Amino acid sequence: MIRSELIQKIADENPHLTQRHVERIVNTVFEEIIEALAKGDRVELRGFGAFSVKARDARVGRNPRTGEAVKVDDKKVPFFKTGKLLRDRLNGKA
Repeated sequence: MIRSELIQKIADENPHLTQRHVERIVNTVFEEIIEALAKGDRVELRGFGAFSVKARDARVGRNPRTGEAVKVDDKKVPFFKTGKLLRDRLNGKA
């Protein structure tokens, strides 16, 4: 599912909201998650999962084409851990 499909589904299930309002709501939710992660905060959506930021140390990698050693700087990457409810539904449990 892509963002536009999510917006359309929410708009279809909530006829009292216009497409423009639903789009603004979805964009606000995503922006708030992004801003929280940018500050290093953790975002938890009960039953769905938790977003956090993990730090990756600098390392020496390899160019797969040439085999040459390449320095990879340290960086922060987003991390998502599924919630129990989501894991159970994916595995066919209640």
